[in-house]
Amino acid sequence: MLPANGVPRFYRGGPEIAALRGTEPAGERVPEDWVGSMTTVFGEQELGLSRLPDGALLRDAAAADPVAFFGPRHAARRGADPGLLVKLLDAGERLPVHVHPDDRFARETLRTPYGKTEAWIVVGTSKDDASVAAGFRDDVDPDTLERWVRDQDHDALLGALNPIPVRPGDAVFVPAGTPHAIGDGVLIVELQQPSDLSVLLEWDGFGIADEREASLGLGWDAALRCVDRAARDAAHLRGPGAAAANGPVTALLPSAADAYFRADRVAPAPIAALDRGFAILVVTDGAGALLPDHGEPLPVRRGDTVLVPWAAGACHLEGELVAIACRPPADQGDGLS
Repeated sequence: MLPANGVPRFYRGGPEIAALRGTEPAGERVPEDWVGSMTTVFGEQELGLSRLPDGALLRDAAAADPVAFFGPRHAARRGADPGLLVKLLDAGERLPVHVHPDDRFARETLRTPYGKTEAWIVVGTSKDDASVAAGFRDDVDPDTLERWVRDQDHDALLGALNPIPVRPGDAVFVPAGTPHAIGDGVLIVELQQPSDLSVLLEWDGFGIADEREASLGLGWDAALRCVDRAARDAAHLRGPGAAAANGPVTALLPSAADAYFRADRVAPAPIAALDRGFAILVVTDGAGALLPDHGEPLPVRRGDTVLVPWAAGACHLEGELVAIACRPPADQGDGLS
């Protein structure tokens, strides 16, 4: 079982995470809970890292025995790098239009191994017209984008994106480079590459210190090169979501996400088998138990977050519950041998 790991941010949120977990809010601007995190907040040495119940850093425990956590195939390829960061995110206000660099930009410009492709699994909404926005509806030329950012033309930036209405169970895949914003009143489980790189195309009025912070210290000439300015069909960003459920385990994301991460909705009826391998489980409803091949049954309920290591063997979930199983990239394999 993983303890809560609240991370302060510039935007409001956090009460819906507390309601899910059955705890008290950590503050008005602690809108993210980094679950099973071996990733730090940009520019920080420790903030963002998850701890185990005994207080030890999860990153250190995984480094000491990567095979036990990830399996032999994954460990042979990446050691103790999970290739994944999972978050709970409560948007208590609309987030600014922003974009995340891809791997190549991150390596060449920021000297970091990962960009940030992400996906959102909607857990709850507090308004009937909840929505997110992602991808430009039409091609945007470089001068127009530069002008919108320079003038902080909020209406133009947000209005240029595809609006995507959402409700609980929906899934949206957001490749790196895709400009996007999350509307207020949306609670999500976010899967992403393990980085904290954001270029904030909107920053004025959002509690951001200055344009240097908004552009990752790069300046706009460099930072805007990571933006995908091509038109994107919003329908291609939607995953099957919970509406596609036809059994106890349902893949939630489009196949294009497999190279970055995977997410399954698990709804035992009354029991569901989990593929062997590293996973982060987020229980979103009900109660039941995780039954590992090796170890004692673990009672779980709504709001619990659980790290399932490869060493636990083939596991099952049982009970009247719904959980999201978050996994590393498919190309890492599960170390079944």
